[in-house]
Order: sequence, then C-alpha cells, then structure tokens
Amino acid sequence: MNNDKLIIGGHEFNSRFILGSGKFSMDMTKTVIENAAREPEVVDLARCLSAMGAHIEGAGTVRIVIEGVPSLHGCEYSVLPDRIETGTFLCAAVATRGDVLVTRAAPSTLDAVIDKLRACGATVQTGADWIRIKADARPRAVDIRTSPHPGFPTDMQAQFMAVNAVAEGSGRIVETIFENRFMHVPELQRMGADITVDGHTAVVRGVEHLEGANVMATDLRASASLVIAGLAARGQTVVDRIYHLDRGYEHIEQKLKGLGADIVRID
Repeated sequence: MNNDKLIIGGHEFNSRFILGSGKFSMDMTKTVIENAAREPEVVDLARCLSAMGAHIEGAGTVRIVIEGVPSLHGCEYSVLPDRIETGTFLCAAVATRGDVLVTRAAPSTLDAVIDKLRACGATVQTGADWIRIKADARPRAVDIRTSPHPGFPTDMQAQFMAVNAVAEGSGRIVETIFENRFMHVPELQRMGADITVDGHTAVVRGVEHLEGANVMATDLRASASLVIAGLAARGQTVVDRIYHLDRGYEHIEQKLKGLGADIVRID
C-alpha cells in the first residue's frame, strides 16, 4: 500500500486510515466512499468521530458520505468490544467442552459466529452485553465460508479450524478474503489434525484427540488457533513466536487461566 493522501474537509489524512476498499469521489467539502467496508468497527469509528463533531452518514452501508468540518473536538467514548477476541474465547469453550460466560461483549456483532457455534452443538445464550456458551459434548464439524460482514469473518476462520480438528465428522472451510490464510494448517497437523488443503479450501476431518507438540505461530489468528488446539490436546503444547498473539490479545493467558486452563507464558 502506498502513502497517498486524501484531503478531507481541509485536513490531511493518510489513506491507510480510511476504512473501505472502494472508490472515492470528492469536492471541496464532501467525501463519498463507495463500496465501503460494513464491519461493526467502521460503524463504531464513525460514531466516535461524530461524537467529536464529524458529519458522517451511511456508516454500516456500502456508501459513506463525509461532510468536512473546520475542526473536531475531544469526547469521551467507549470503544466497541473486540468481537474476534470474544469469538476466540467462545471457540475455546467449545473445543474443551466448557461452560464460559463472556462479559462486556457485543453479541449483535457476532451473529454469523454464534450461528456456527450453535451448529457445532453448543448452547449459546446472549444478553445486551454478555454471551454464555455451554458445550458438554464433542462438537459437530461445521462448514465455513468467509465473507465480508455480515458474513462469517475471516479472522475467526483459524479458530474454527481448531474446533473442527477435534469435532465429530468433517468440515469444509473456504477462505475467500485473503491469500495464504492457511499457514496454521501444518502446525495443527503436527498435533495430529487431519486437514487437507486445496487452494482456498481446507477439509478438516475431526479426530478424537490432538496431541501436544511444539508449534510455531505464523500470524495473529493462527496463534489463537494453536492456543485453542493446545487447550484441547493431550499433553503439553508449546507455542513459539507468541508476539503474533500479543498483537490482538491482551494477557490472554491470564484470562484463560482464570477459566481453569493450565497455561503459562515463558519469557
């Protein structure tokens, strides 16, 4: 990505901070983003900027209109809960047949994920800001096809692959968003997972048990899948290069330990 700039309402912004992959049309006071991303984080950013005095319409749709203003002002704003971190804990509960209550969550941002968790056989209850998941049996394998919001998020693909690895039956995972998004497969295979990859499709045949192994994290979500697999495996698992994990999870080992996991960070 280059560092081209956009002029918005008389202020310069680096293009890498504009959330959308579509075309831009501009006049002296208005910016229109076509084919914009619709993820909840985009809506949340727009709400925060609006609370600071910005004029933004259409966030959450494919067309966002931004009216330039002379300046923004400070505000106090509560950021949307991290739906991918929430989903990661929910997958860990299913893989280990646990009973977990996630608080300070935003269930409305996780419809596609919750649907798949229920398809796995888990019982999922939700409130305004909490999710409780209970899985007292081996999960059922599910098919997944990633797509832009409100479809199934690509950032939950690796975690569900770990669930499918210990599930009953086989599941087909199709990655449509990113290239080379199956780098966690060889590491899961080290633990005994039965996975076959053909292009953008991975077929996961569940096994009764994974075995602990020394594995290496290759990216943020891949590292989360290895932690989930390690929690469900027999024996000890060592996950190396966890700096990837720290990019998206704060003190994950402490939170998992609070849920009963036998996990420790090695400095």
